Amino acid sequence: MRTRPDEKEQHTAAATRRATIRRRGLAALRGWGGVASMALACVLAATLVLALPKLRGDNGPGGDGSSAGEDRLTQAAPARADDCQSPESSLRPSGKDGTTIEKIKQRKVKKLIVGVDQNSYRWGYRDPNKGVGKLEGFDIDLAHEIAERLLGDRDAVVFRAIPTNQRIPAIQGGQVDMVVRTMTINCDRIKDVAFSTAYFETGQQVLAPKTSDITGYNETLKGKKVCSAAGSTAESALKEKSFGADIRTTVPNQLDCLVRLQLGEVDAVVTDSALAAGQAAQDPTVELKGKEPFTTEYYGVAMKKDADDLVRRVNDVLDDYRKDKDGWRASYERWLAADLGDSAGPPNPKYKD
Repeated sequence: MRTRPDEKEQHTAAATRRATIRRRGLAALRGWGGVASMALACVLAATLVLALPKLRGDNGPGGDGSSAGEDRLTQAAPARADDCQSPESSLRPSGKDGTTIEKIKQRKVKKLIVGVDQNSYRWGYRDPNKGVGKLEGFDIDLAHEIAERLLGDRDAVVFRAIPTNQRIPAIQGGQVDMVVRTMTINCDRIKDVAFSTAYFETGQQVLAPKTSDITGYNETLKGKKVCSAAGSTAESALKEKSFGADIRTTVPNQLDCLVRLQLGEVDAVVTDSALAAGQAAQDPTVELKGKEPFTTEYYGVAMKKDADDLVRRVNDVLDDYRKDKDGWRASYERWLAADLGDSAGPPNPKYKD
């Protein structure tokens, strides 16, 4: 086991890395003219977005003049892990408004507040080649669709960039009405938040340089440094079985793992295959390892535990979005088909009895 370096050694190592980065320059990084610079900008922007005051006259997602603490609703008793058989099962859809949606509509600035990513290529990102620009991607399309169906205006949405490990706290703390951010539905998370039905199927996979001797999620990871996003299902999977890899490198946002990989600070990344495919498209020197993902997971829209009316309305939106030729399939073809290939379509919804 490696010993922890002393303070002098840490400063020396940090200085060496900074010098290396300066020598390589941004040209050494692949993707959109420098993924590292984009990641730094995104982290700074995310910090600014999260630090923004609530919308004037809004007072947060409650919208009734109470503070975030006062507006915090009593949560249902958490589900026991041993009772969790089908976490992707959700409430049956309904087109009716309830208390949660009425509060959103009563805001002085009537907009849906959605937590998203802004640095996941194809899912939620700002393309630096287009300037500052608007957020775009598969998840962003879905957020616009929900806003249009709930509020009658596709642009009636405020996007707040949220790091991977802050998705659940942002919902519970009332910073957002929902999170649409490649968020896997699982037994641990349904204790803390409510999910819509699944809108995308994916799984965990290893991303590494094409020249690497790593062949997948197996014994070839032994002794390798592997990066994952803090609070992600990838981190959980590695903690359960690491194959002898060094898994101490975790980052707030998954794109930071790609930057670490490009700088040679880690040997591999474990993340959702859907995200990894986008990163491989950014950097032609890396690839997905293994023939297929080693888990099966589903993305869902996350909301507060007891916002049942909002969950049902989102499920109603998703029910139509899956069927509409200009909905799920059109968005998939626009953003994901080039990297993921043909799709059999969205997963079928599962509902609670």
